[in-house]
Order: sequence, then C-alpha cells, then structure tokens
Amino acid sequence: MMKRNDHLLLAIDQGTSSTRALAFSNTAEVVTTQQQGFEQIYPQPGWVEHDPEEIWATALSTSRQVLQRIAAMKRTIAAIGITNQRETTILWDRRSGAPIYNAIVWQDRRTADRCRQLAREHGESAIGAKTGLRLDPYFSATKIAWILDHVAGAREAAKAGHIAFGTIDSFLVSRLTGGRLHITDATNASRTALYDIGRGRWDEALCDLFDVPMNVLPEVRDSAGKFGLTDASVLGQALPICGIAGDQQAALIGQSCFKAGDVKSTYGTGAFLVLNTAQQLVPSKHRLLTTIAYSLNGVVTYALEGSILSAGSTIQWLRDGLGLIAKASDIEALAKSAPDSGGVYLVPAFTGLGAPYWDPDARGAILGLTRGSTRSEIARAALDSVAFQTYDLLDAMAADGLRPETLKVDGGMSNNTLFLQRLADILGIPIRRPANAESTAFGAACLAGLGSGVYGSLEDIATLSRSETRYEPTLDIPDRDSQIVGWRNALQRVRSS
Repeated sequence: MMKRNDHLLLAIDQGTSSTRALAFSNTAEVVTTQQQGFEQIYPQPGWVEHDPEEIWATALSTSRQVLQRIAAMKRTIAAIGITNQRETTILWDRRSGAPIYNAIVWQDRRTADRCRQLAREHGESAIGAKTGLRLDPYFSATKIAWILDHVAGAREAAKAGHIAFGTIDSFLVSRLTGGRLHITDATNASRTALYDIGRGRWDEALCDLFDVPMNVLPEVRDSAGKFGLTDASVLGQALPICGIAGDQQAALIGQSCFKAGDVKSTYGTGAFLVLNTAQQLVPSKHRLLTTIAYSLNGVVTYALEGSILSAGSTIQWLRDGLGLIAKASDIEALAKSAPDSGGVYLVPAFTGLGAPYWDPDARGAILGLTRGSTRSEIARAALDSVAFQTYDLLDAMAADGLRPETLKVDGGMSNNTLFLQRLADILGIPIRRPANAESTAFGAACLAGLGSGVYGSLEDIATLSRSETRYEPTLDIPDRDSQIVGWRNALQRVRSS
C-alpha cells in the first residue's frame, strides 16, 4: 500500500552528455530539476571518454541546487535514487578516491581488436550463455582490462587491492558516501560481461578470460533497498540512497513496463529498446541481448534488449559537426520543410553499429544524394535512421517470437512529433508517449521510493495516473516496405563484412 506523505524523492540521472537532478513527488510530479552538460572527449576515431571529476562535479552541483530549492520550499527528501549511463567504466584508487584514467564511455570501440581475438580463441557461446551479452567493446570487461594494461602500475596496484572498478552508479555512490560504499546493482552488473545473470554473481572464469582481477569489483545489490547514507559533508545532510539502476532499466520502470511483453524504447544519445520477459531468461537467437531488468527483494526480472549506438548523437552531429541546425530542437522544423528524404539515407555508424548488426568497424555514410538534395532531406534522413534502426530491433524480437503490439517511448527525441509519426509509420504499430517524458529519472525515483518505503510495491507505481499521446501508423505497407529495402541497401554499403 502506498504511503501518502509530503516527502520528495531525489533522482540523480547521470547521462552520456549531461547530468540532471530531479525532485519528484510521490505522485510522479516533477517538483524541480537542474541539468548540467559536460565535455565529450574523442582522443582518436572510435574512442570516447569522459572526465570522471567533471561527471562528479555536475552530479554534486545539480543535486545541491535542487536540495537548496527543496529546503526553500520547506520540504524534505525521503531518499535518493541513481540512474546512469551503463557500461561506461571508471577505475579509481581506493586510498585517495582519485580516478586513474578517464571514464571509457559505452560508445568507445578501442577494444574491438581484443574482442575479435577473444572470439577467435574462445568463441562467444560461453560468454553469451552466462551473461546474455555479445563479445563486443560496448561492455565493461575489455575496458577494465585496457585501463589496467595502459596505466603504469595499475595492475600491480590492483593486485594489492588498491584499485576499484565501477560503472557510473558505483563511482557516484562511493563519492556520495565518502568512499564508504563500493556497490552496484544487478542491472549495472549485468552490463559488464563479468556477471552470471542466471546465478546472480560475478563469474571467476569470465574474470580470468578478460584478465580482470575480482578484487576490483563492487558488491552487487538489489535495485532497491537501504544501501547507505550520504556523507553529511557532501550534500549538507545525510540522505539515504535507496535505488540504483542503469538508465534503460530505470526507464522501463518509469514507464511501468512490469508485465511480460511490455516494451519501451528510450531515445537519448543512443536508443535502447527493452522488453520485459518477467522471470524467464530468454536467450536471443537473433543477436539481441538478454539482460536483467531489475532485481527486487531477491527476485530477478529479465529483459530482452536491442541497443542503437547513435540516435540523439546523430542530431548533435548535424548541429556541431555540419552546422545544419543551431540547436537540436531545430531538427523538426528543418525536416518538415521537405515532404520526404528524397531517397537520401543516413547511416549513423559513427562508432560502429550496435544490435542486431554488432559491427564495430562500420562507419557512417550519407547515401542517395542528388543535386537536388538539401539540408532538409538530410535532416529527414537523420530522423528516419533512428526509426529504421528501431525497426531492425523489433524485427529481430519478432524473429525471437516476441511481437509487441505497441511501443512506449521516452527520452529527448520523443518530443519530436515528426519523428514519432515516422516511427509509427516505419514500425507499423502505435507509439505511446507519456505526458511526462522523464521516464528514466522517474524510474530511479520509483526505486528510491520502493527502497525507502514510500511505495509498497510495483503495483503502487503502476496505479499513478499518467496521460499519454498515441501516434498511429498512416503509411501504406508497400511504401513502408520500399523504404525499408532502401535502408537495408544503405546499411549493406557501410558494413565492414
């Protein structure tokens, strides 16, 4: 039973391009929010890094500002929930708390050769059977080993027990608690390629395979619970941390996708389609990922996932790389100024292709250009590229025997009505967008509410009333099929094999 009170829930949403802090009421209303961006570092083609200290500074600054506003309202925070960009890897010195290298971001492809070597020597079946993942540089394991191998003295320090590994959630919890806690939750652990998702524990054989010492790994907890208190000197008060989940799993919770077959797609820097399979661990035969959706009270819920590496980042490239638009939101008006893409296809393989292709060496291209092509057609092709990639993910899910009848969406690109209509047309199913698109942050708040007792169950969260907008398919099937054939032809042109 839900407890009605005036306490708020603080969500720290640490994303790929910005960090946000949001205070939610227990009825899912955003009370106040603060956002701060940070630098994207590209040392070499295919490499992507973040400065961990800048990530921490943005998390601290946004959280403090939100807490100040809450105090001015004479309201209180019941608990903190953290959601984070997944797979992004940080190693730090336990003695000082200082990172030993920049964070290697989930998009980074520097370990592609190492993954190919491991595939040749050991195959992928054993890794997939235990982790539900592919042998791909996307995941944390090869990133950890790379840092240990390329930072002087790192392996020796790790052997001595002085080095800690964490995804962003783990790093933030360590900083928030003054270094007292080195933990993560099951959703983030399931994205490392070191965690046996069936047995629910770190796997020694996988650690040996990837050359990752087990003593660097955090303790794995449920996604909701009383994890510990923040150090009073950090946020000005000791607050309980009661929820942790990777961003896509948090969005699944924030969209109330609690039943088997419920599916959502989040459109941020990348795009991630996640389908709840309840307590059934479903191995994909069509190059999707099996992952942990959430773990509550010791019960694990699984999901099937497809990952698109470039979604919103494609729009950012049109803005920053080509200068076609002044700000990301301008893309809709520019795209609307053309009736269609004019046969132009943009394949945004800037850091390779994710599911279901898993091609780290593919690189982007704009195809089908004519003398009549303009900025408008390129803008439409950019939006269409995300819809086509989503189609490929749903096509793979259908081949695995799972055919969603509707798709819930959230994330920054879900504010683009032209994109959502194109998504409905290409997928051939209705698209459902909640009035409050803050599904990821709200999912973190929900977990904090569950862990602190503000919510008694998932059913309490599901009963919260939230209106939505539906987008119905309008495109004729022959036209849709023709456009999909054009997309598949363009994809083939950029594939490395």
